[in-house]
This record gives sequence, structure tokens and C-alpha cells, in this order.
Amino acid sequence: MTLLSVINEACDIVSLDRFDSVYGTSDPNAQTMVALAQEAGGEIARRGDWRRMLKTLLISASPELLPSDYQRLAPGGPVRTADGRCFRLVTSEAQWAVIAAVASAEPYCHLRGKEMLLLPAASAGGATADYFSKNWVIGDPYEERDVFRADDDTTLFPERLLAKGLIWRWKRQKGLPFEDNLAEFEADLLQEINADRGTT
Repeated sequence: MTLLSVINEACDIVSLDRFDSVYGTSDPNAQTMVALAQEAGGEIARRGDWRRMLKTLLISASPELLPSDYQRLAPGGPVRTADGRCFRLVTSEAQWAVIAAVASAEPYCHLRGKEMLLLPAASAGGATADYFSKNWVIGDPYEERDVFRADDDTTLFPERLLAKGLIWRWKRQKGLPFEDNLAEFEADLLQEINADRGTT
């Protein structure tokens, strides 16, 4: 499915005429649909740990600059030394200051702004970090980004979620009852997240 086909599927449910094109058109309904699809897609991308959005960062030194598409670290020991040991993630700046002041053979990791800091520094070379990208849209040619730019853009998560997220948002904006559609979206989102993890 594409952005255009998702929006047209939603139009069938909310009783709007289908569109020949939605991106860049002056039709206010099409513009609203694109804006709501962008909002829904951003939420879906943030709420799930989608395998297709999982990336690996090869680390050469500390500090390591985080990639421009970085959103968050993957759960469960995402930063590993070259020999496979997991870095302990330190979230507090105060704790990091204490750890940095004491020599330790145990590997530690701390995120500060757009940098990843690793101790001991020698453990950084050859380390890897698994993270989730903020990019959830696929354009043509195969270009990942976090915004829609064309009618034929697709998503890195199941597009049917985008249609369901779009439907309840449209109804809410128009002052129509949307609670059933929201509940259906939430149930399907949970089901798809579990299916993506392989736990259903």
C-alpha cells in the first residue's frame, strides 16, 4: 500500500470521495488527510520497536557521534564490545561523572546530547550499538525518512495501522464518534507489535 491507497481506504470508511492524488494538492480534505497520516505514522513508529526500523551503529572511538536518524537505543543490552560483552547504560550525568573518575575494566555507556560516551575508552573500538531509527517512511528510490513527500511513499510498519490511525483521527477532528475506531486501532497496534516481535 502507498500513502495514496491508505488515504483512499480511509476515505471509503469516512464517506469521502477517493483522490487521484493527495500529496501537494490544494484540496483541503486531501491536505488534512496527509497531515493526519503524518501524525498517525509518527505515533505508530514511536510506539513500536519495529524490526525494519532497527539499525546497527559501528563504533570506532569514544565519544561516538550518534547517527542523524537515531531515535532511541534498542532494549536489552544494545551496546556491545567487540568481544560481545554488554556495556552498562548509565543515564545519570552525576553517576557518569563518578564512573569516569574511577578506572574500571567493566564497560559503561552514557548518552549525552548527540554523543555516545564509552568507558574504558579502549573498549569503544569495534563496539556496536543497536538503535531504532526515527525514519519510518520509504520513498523512491529506496530512501528512508520521517515525513511523507509523495503519493507512492510507503511505511516500514504495517500500512493497515496507518489507515486505522487515520480514520479515528479524521472522525475526532470532524466531531464524530471515534472511540470504537480508536479502540480498534489500539488493539490492532498491540497485535502488530507482538507479531513483529514474533510473540503472537
